[in-house]
Amino acid sequence: MKATIESNKNLKKYNTFSISVSAEKFSIFKSETELLELLESIKKHNLPLLILGGGSNILFTSTVSGYVLKNEILGKQLLEENSDSVLVKCGAGEVWHEFVIYCVNKGWAGLENLSLIPGTVGACPIQNIGAYGVEVKDTIESVECIEIETGLKKRFTNTDCLFGYRDSIFKNILKGKYVITQVAFRLKKQSSVNISYGAIQQILTEKGITVPNIRDVSRAVVEIRRSKLPNPAQLGNAGSFFKNPEIPLDQFNTLKITFPDIVSYPGTKEGMIKLPAGWLIEKSGWKGKTVGNVGVHRLQALVIVNYGGATGNEIIELSNEIRKSVFDLFQIDLLPEVNII
Repeated sequence: MKATIESNKNLKKYNTFSISVSAEKFSIFKSETELLELLESIKKHNLPLLILGGGSNILFTSTVSGYVLKNEILGKQLLEENSDSVLVKCGAGEVWHEFVIYCVNKGWAGLENLSLIPGTVGACPIQNIGAYGVEVKDTIESVECIEIETGLKKRFTNTDCLFGYRDSIFKNILKGKYVITQVAFRLKKQSSVNISYGAIQQILTEKGITVPNIRDVSRAVVEIRRSKLPNPAQLGNAGSFFKNPEIPLDQFNTLKITFPDIVSYPGTKEGMIKLPAGWLIEKSGWKGKTVGNVGVHRLQALVIVNYGGATGNEIIELSNEIRKSVFDLFQIDLLPEVNII
């Protein structure tokens, strides 16, 4: 089946910020064959290309020139199974949370702490999504892609992906060069759950769960996220707008003198300390503030929201004001986690 190409398509329902912008050309592909046909068409017209997943980590600021292609490749396949683990492959267009719940219900451990993160499976390796002490890089075995320029298939191993904190080769060196079609995950059949981060332990204790399984952890994470984060279907947002910054230990010790209640976690590198961006923003006085059509969420300062009718530039202006306040107070520069187009 040939994919349909639409002109001047409004992308409001295809991004969780609910920003109303148009794509010059728009199409949905549901298979590698459809994708290859579309790439051939784009090559003939020599137009820019944007691949769209769930639209949950993107901020549109103006009309998108060229082609926007939405990835809706579905399917789940068990590739390997032994006494300790399974290798499961998933289509890049699958909804991430639905895939996590599928794995949890199968008793496959490793993704439960990443429950309810918005977006699609294909986006997870680009961003190296993480939450509650877990990063998806710890479970990804390989990523299958199609090279945009040649149409050739390529498989990237975990090592090839050059994963870092909210980072990967697809976000830097190979940005815009490949379309992710499938992701393979190595998940454990028996695993000690990770409940040390955030309020997971507190939720489990309140429920009287002393020996939690992965289903218990997943439900706790869902409960925490729903209590703190607005539903994009009701209030436009892209989840965490900024990355949690990492600073040298010396700088942290200096800050601790002025801010003895500062919250911190071990950094991803030796001698570095990770600080929650939400705490820095809240301390800077932004939590719950509204500016025109946009604002900072009243329960989670890390989330910028569209109260209706906002433009992408309004959100950028607010984010810049937040960054300035945080820098003035802490001498820390917050970096956006959201991909700005």
